[in-house]
Amino acid sequence: MGGDLYSWIKALHLISVIAWMAGMFYLPRLYVYHVDAPAGSAQSETFKLMERRLLRAIINPAMVASFVFGIWMLILLGASVWSEGWWHVKLTMIILMSAYHGFLSRWRRDFEADRNRRSARFYRFANEIPTVLMIVIVVMVIVKPF
Repeated sequence: MGGDLYSWIKALHLISVIAWMAGMFYLPRLYVYHVDAPAGSAQSETFKLMERRLLRAIINPAMVASFVFGIWMLILLGASVWSEGWWHVKLTMIILMSAYHGFLSRWRRDFEADRNRRSARFYRFANEIPTVLMIVIVVMVIVKPF
C-alpha cells in the first residue's frame, strides 16, 4: 500500500505542477497583450479580469497543491534525499520559481491599478524564465546527474 500511496501522491504532484506551469506560461502572455490596451478601456478591463481569475483560480491553488504533494513525497522518501546533489539544485529552482510567481502577482497588481511601466518586450523575455527553470527541474528529477 505504501508504494501505491507514493505513486498517487507523485501523480497528484505532477498534475498540480503542470497546472501551475501552464498558468505561469500563460499569464505573461496576457501581459504582453495587456500592455497595448489603453488604461480604462474595455479591453484593458477584460485583461484585468482574465489575469486575476487565472492567478487566483488556477496558478495559486496549483502552486499550493504542488507544495503540499511535494512535501508529502519528501516525508515518505525520508531524509536520504536531502544529501543528494540533484535535490539541492531542484530546491533552488523551486525557490526561484516561487519568486517568479511572486513577480507575476506583483505585475498583475500593477496592471490592476493601471500603473504598469514595463514593455511587451519585457514580458516576452520574462515568459522564458519558467521554461528554463522547468528544464533544469525535469533534468534534475529524471536524470539525477549528481
